Amino acid sequence: MPPLPVISAKELIKFLQFKGFELARQKGSHQRYKHPDGRAVTVPVHGKSDLKRGLLNGILNELNIDVEELISFLKK
Repeated sequence: MPPLPVISAKELIKFLQFKGFELARQKGSHQRYKHPDGRAVTVPVHGKSDLKRGLLNGILNELNIDVEELISFLKK
């Protein structure tokens, strides 16, 4: 398994939208994204700061998305 990349919340949101997630609601700096199949996740958007690796790993695990999928998307 390749190491997790360090990415911003904006990059993660672009990836989620590519995977079919849509913005459901926002409260403050936290955005909630939902997928038509029922999966949902909250992404903290705190300016230009990067997401911590543990948080990114938790989001990917919660959504059953492999790290390889994220890395291949980022290379495009």
